[in-house]
Amino acid sequence: MLRNPIHLRLEKLESWKHVTFMACLCERMYPNYQAFCQQTEFADAHIYRRILDLVWETLVVKDAKVNFDSQLEKLEEAIPDGDAFDFYGVYPAIDACVALSELLHAMLSGESLAYAIQVSETSVTTVAMLEMTQAGREMTDEELRENQAVIDEWDLQWEIFRLLADCEERDLELIKGLRADLREAGISNIGISFNQ
Repeated sequence: MLRNPIHLRLEKLESWKHVTFMACLCERMYPNYQAFCQQTEFADAHIYRRILDLVWETLVVKDAKVNFDSQLEKLEEAIPDGDAFDFYGVYPAIDACVALSELLHAMLSGESLAYAIQVSETSVTTVAMLEMTQAGREMTDEELRENQAVIDEWDLQWEIFRLLADCEERDLELIKGLRADLREAGISNIGISFNQ
């Protein structure tokens, strides 16, 4: 799938920056899961919201204790089965859960780089799959690289990366600001509006 120089640059970031980067991308994918839950009554979208909020809390509250094993179990129960639903919305919802699962695995393992790259790729893949679904055909990587929705997703990821890369040390105001900005923007990576 689509690779981007951002994946090489992520190596230069500290672990807390990887976690913040992943949390930002999960924040952008949350409306996809929320919309799916509202349409299908499959699960309570607040499960995803609460788990992601706990991750944010660990970024800004010193010594915050969270049982991420337990959170991962809760998330796994809330992941929809793509074969059980007959409409496209299930796939972005699954992608959102996969991304949050990667973030939780990063929290559990302490190894954040590979997970950060995976979450980045998952978010871009969600966008690319929607573009191909709407076009009714497969697209080459070259076509996708020139696709405006994919370009916009990479641009946003680069913007988050640059803000984090410029930090000398953990900047609580930046972390809180990123979270607030993404929630207030209220639009997912595929353009689904967020309901507070």
